[in-house]
Amino acid sequence: MSRTPDVTVAAVAEAAGRFLVVEEKINHRLLFNQPAGRVERGETLLAAVVREAREETAWRFEPAALLGVYQWRNPANGRSVLRFAFIGTVSDHDSTQRLDRGIVRTHWFSRLELEERETRMRSPLVMRCVRDYLAGQRHGLEAISRLDLRSAASVTTIATVSEVSP
Repeated sequence: MSRTPDVTVAAVAEAAGRFLVVEEKINHRLLFNQPAGRVERGETLLAAVVREAREETAWRFEPAALLGVYQWRNPANGRSVLRFAFIGTVSDHDSTQRLDRGIVRTHWFSRLELEERETRMRSPLVMRCVRDYLAGQRHGLEAISRLDLRSAASVTTIATVSEVSP
């Protein structure tokens, strides 16, 4: 088991009380998640979240704030995930764009609709991010604007992250 967590980013976009989520096929199951994915080598966290949102939803995501940094250990495989969740807006939807591999479709769900599907979330991080967003949690982008994969992986040793239990 690796000691270094998988560094991921997630886009939390809300419009008129509805949240952008993807429905994705994981291990033969259809699950829901925010547009999210791994940070690639040489890529900043901000560039990664913009790229992942576009690839998975065909929307252009503009980060406005850091929602939070979350750590979760997947009980199925023991892997640790370090998620940097960003709040932002979407625009410039390209309806002709093919969605990333594994993404079945995108949805705009209300908080209630998400809660009704909570057992089908990819991880507890999805609802934790929605709840933190609704609670008004926000952090400036300045402190993390230049973090890349290598420096983000070391964040657990230099900052407090929110541990999320299954």
